[in-house]
Amino acid sequence: MRGGEQSRGGSEDTPRGGPSTSRRGLLRGALIGTGGLVAGAAAGGATGWAVGSEPEPDTIDLGRKYPFYGEPHQGGIATPPQQHTVFASFRLADSAGPRDLQVLLARWSASIAVLQDGRTVGAVQPSSPVQPPRDTGEASGLSPAGLTVTLGLGPAVFGDRFGLARFRPARFTALPKLNGDTLDPALTGGDLSLQACADDPQVAYHAIRNLARIGRDAVVPYWSVLGFGRASAGPGQQTPRNLLGFKDGTRNVTTDEQYSRFVWLGREDQPWAEGGTYQVVRKIRMLLETWDTDRVGDQQQIIGRSKAEGAPLSGTTEFDTPDFAARTASGETAIDPKSHVALAAPEHNGGLMLHRRGYNYTDGLTADGSLDAGLLFVAYVNDPRNFVTLQNRLGANDLLNEYIRHIGSAIFLVPPAPAEGHYVGEALFT
Repeated sequence: MRGGEQSRGGSEDTPRGGPSTSRRGLLRGALIGTGGLVAGAAAGGATGWAVGSEPEPDTIDLGRKYPFYGEPHQGGIATPPQQHTVFASFRLADSAGPRDLQVLLARWSASIAVLQDGRTVGAVQPSSPVQPPRDTGEASGLSPAGLTVTLGLGPAVFGDRFGLARFRPARFTALPKLNGDTLDPALTGGDLSLQACADDPQVAYHAIRNLARIGRDAVVPYWSVLGFGRASAGPGQQTPRNLLGFKDGTRNVTTDEQYSRFVWLGREDQPWAEGGTYQVVRKIRMLLETWDTDRVGDQQQIIGRSKAEGAPLSGTTEFDTPDFAARTASGETAIDPKSHVALAAPEHNGGLMLHRRGYNYTDGLTADGSLDAGLLFVAYVNDPRNFVTLQNRLGANDLLNEYIRHIGSAIFLVPPAPAEGHYVGEALFT
């Protein structure tokens, strides 16, 4: 088993030259040695992109396990975000009926419990050489790496086909077309979702690969995204950066009170779903070549925060509360009202918050040679209308829209976690 603690950068943070020299330190020295390249002031009088003192890196305990059974909520939601994810959307096979769905949810639940415990879903080496292995084997010998697998149900599950319409929450429907959508039909919707998150990418991949194999007769893989470098922070974690180079997730749902208010479902609509939530998934491509040619001062005005520190342009440190009335010495508003920060702020949305749990992604290059990369945006809410309201506001006015394209979209209901001996969604079949 591979376990123990490591820094976020892994073994590369301690080169062979000696334990006191880090890869980050070597890089910083090389950049400063090129004529102060990283310390220049940004155009437009904005704060410079300078390298200063950095906090200690996050640590990763590859031996960490999260239980699947007996929790009030599924993992991968309030769990501190792991470093890697594999998100997969599935369609139920045309031949699948209610019994097939029930068996699949039971088999997936049992397998997720085993995987999160750091075990394989079956023998890697079958008893007979002519039999295929039950487990694909690529995670054999690896530690659990904090694996969580979150299972969601799409709107179509609650239609007439499976006889589950009476269990559908009143607010649960497919997402409408939203401002700014340029969706690819091949990246839209789904009947079931699996979100595997882990601090080892091979562990996350292994989970999805084997669950897809287990469900082969009932589901067909639809669309998937491999994410890295979590683009949101949990309590005690450093705020990571998205591919635009800005810290992402500074103002996020973190407290029990906020989770109760904005994330977890109660009993008022469908009692069986109490403790669950809605998962909104958006694949957002970033036009990085265009973004990279813009001045840092312009980038900061678009986001509403400084690029180096992550502070709101009305403040000095990352966690300063934005002051949207603050003005510059020239009398202009410090934070542009159409900046991403201003439009998404709870202060401008009736106090509304989403629990964001996104990841960066890259799919290589497009046919024209540009980077095909961006953000796998995953949010958890107890009322999908809140997301629709916020996204329509952003899609219509956000200065960032010039540099991003919403190409994928789906929504799923994530039921509460099951008790031991039971399975996700069991209440739908009793």
